[in-house]
Amino acid sequence: MSLSIRNQLSGIVTASTPGEVMATVKVRLTGGQNLTAAITLEAAEDLGLAAGTAVRALVKSTEVSLATAPVDGLSIRNQLPGTISDIATGGAMAAVRIGIEGADLTAVITMDAVTELGLTTGIPVVALIKSTEVSLATA
Repeated sequence: MSLSIRNQLSGIVTASTPGEVMATVKVRLTGGQNLTAAITLEAAEDLGLAAGTAVRALVKSTEVSLATAPVDGLSIRNQLPGTISDIATGGAMAAVRIGIEGADLTAVITMDAVTELGLTTGIPVVALIKSTEVSLATA
């Protein structure tokens, strides 16, 4: 199946914690970073997610925010450091490609944000992704 979601990160489930309706699933990405996904309990059960399961973490580029440094005091679980490798600009929006250890991510953000943050190719950034915006697929 082909998907329009550009951000597809390979990894291995390290833990799955079920709740009443949702489950949190911890994934160790190929590059060594940790990622948390909050998915429905039904989906976690249907996929048979348990420690050792190979998965792909899927994140729409519009759900990736950027910061110029790690952020403390924030509820967003996923903070992935990387370096900007490319910026494709348009009138109102920009697609920013970030090289993280072992993969690439794309964030679609406003041109105002690009300007205000002083984003250019080669600078370090932190990709911020809410756990509820991470979908999982078995590999």
